[in-house]
Amino acid sequence: MPAAPDSSGLHDWLSYLERLHPSSIDLGLDRVASVRDRLELAPKFAVITVGGTNGKGSTCAMLESCLRRAGYRTGCYMSPHLLRYNERVRIGGVEASDGALVEAFRRVELARANTSLTYFEFGTLAAALLFVDARIDVAVLEVGLGGRLDAVNAFEPDCTVVVSVALDHLDYLGSTRESIGFEKAGIFRAHRPAIIAEADPPVSLLQHGRDIGADLRLIDRDFGYVAGEVQWRFWDWRGQRDALPLPALRGTYQLANASAGLAALDALRDRLPVDNGAIRRGLVEVELAARFQVLPGRPVLILDVAHNPHAAAGLAESLARLDRRGNVLAVFAMLRDKDIEGVVAALAAQVQQWFIAPLPGPRGANLERMQGALRSVSVPLVCCADIGNALQRARESAGPDDKIVVFGSFQTVAAALRALNRD
Repeated sequence: MPAAPDSSGLHDWLSYLERLHPSSIDLGLDRVASVRDRLELAPKFAVITVGGTNGKGSTCAMLESCLRRAGYRTGCYMSPHLLRYNERVRIGGVEASDGALVEAFRRVELARANTSLTYFEFGTLAAALLFVDARIDVAVLEVGLGGRLDAVNAFEPDCTVVVSVALDHLDYLGSTRESIGFEKAGIFRAHRPAIIAEADPPVSLLQHGRDIGADLRLIDRDFGYVAGEVQWRFWDWRGQRDALPLPALRGTYQLANASAGLAALDALRDRLPVDNGAIRRGLVEVELAARFQVLPGRPVLILDVAHNPHAAAGLAESLARLDRRGNVLAVFAMLRDKDIEGVVAALAAQVQQWFIAPLPGPRGANLERMQGALRSVSVPLVCCADIGNALQRARESAGPDDKIVVFGSFQTVAAALRALNRD
């Protein structure tokens, strides 16, 4: 087992965490729960746990934004990050500093003794420590993978949200929506509100909720929304909120995510009241990178972390609603264990030229794998050395009315952002 770093550098600690456990993903709650108990981590603040295949990050960001505008001191834990690990842990909307993270890592390291923790488990415990130290009012926690055996589930939620259920992480969660739905339902708690924003929920998700006595709240039955051109209306069991501004996060799917967040806020209204003014400001001022993020300038550049067919379908729908002048050029790379063919099929009708590149690392798809997935596409295909090169070549090829969309994984968007920063 590697020795803990004796430096105060965040990079050294993150390198240590990557080597600490034999595998990067090892689902189960026993290890993280034992260290949690040694740290005496029993948060008194409210906890909202958000799971789902897609839309978790957007829902967390909108919840955090609305709660902050209502005057609450928030903690938000999300993953993965794009450019800096600090993005994962925010207190009062501000990223945790290197020094604060390192000190939290030291405390977890001291408490864990001989218990081996994964990178995500270690980081989850460190985030909880920082939230307790900061005396926050409410924590918004994004599930990392699945739900039932995810490290976030070691902390008791006051309200849970499942935003969507689709096929992803099949090696860990099973190969059907029913098996995946059961894993995601594992975050539900008896007699606690469980918000379900999936319009077609698997039977397993609902059945587990009923079996344990969770207070299920379903979209289109207990809450929902009516979209307008410039405003929208939200309704639920407490009434309705009219003339709401569209969320600052773009994409046609964001109203469902926003509705899930507002339903969670209404479920906790007696403990954490949030007025309409805070909700309006929260929706308008929310920020989250790479969720149909449109950068200024011409040609239009869009960043999106869509990495499975369900997310790709949402991206395709949003692209279809843009100004139809010009072409859509895709800068595209994915992990090799993802459904690359399914993502390509979802976007093929929207893209007029593809610029593909390999992703580094053992999970990255190489050019041969990417080319194979795009074999059925009849539009031009350009093979590039890396994402930076692909973005450069797309920008050189694009006309002023064209749109360049960078997508396929968090790593793809991060590489593009680094290339843009270099430029």
